[in-house]
Amino acid sequence: QVQLVESGGGLVQPGGSLRLSCAVSGNIFSIYVMGWYRQAPGKQRELVARIFSYGVTNYADSVKGRFTISRDNAKDTVYLQMNNLKPEDTAVYYCNIMSGGNNYWGQGTQVTVSS
Repeated sequence: QVQLVESGGGLVQPGGSLRLSCAVSGNIFSIYVMGWYRQAPGKQRELVARIFSYGVTNYADSVKGRFTISRDNAKDTVYLQMNNLKPEDTAVYYCNIMSGGNNYWGQGTQVTVSS
């Protein structure tokens, strides 16, 4: 069984930083893409950033220049460094991976940006 365990969420003031981590465990062979999505109250879940096995990254326009996604293939872990956080970044952040044609999700971690 594949498990995704997220950590690093919390409360931060505007302009602050957080680093999210997502560790993947279980019977998994190769991870094609690792990413982060978020869902704010009353809104649809949206892609924040993703990174492919060959290194290409995609970012939502709203986070470009502020967030950086990276992955450690040896540890099957993906990170999201979030800088200059804004109140509109407040949401539940979900880790997602695609492997062997399957889609897996973490349980979500809350990020709240507020003064």
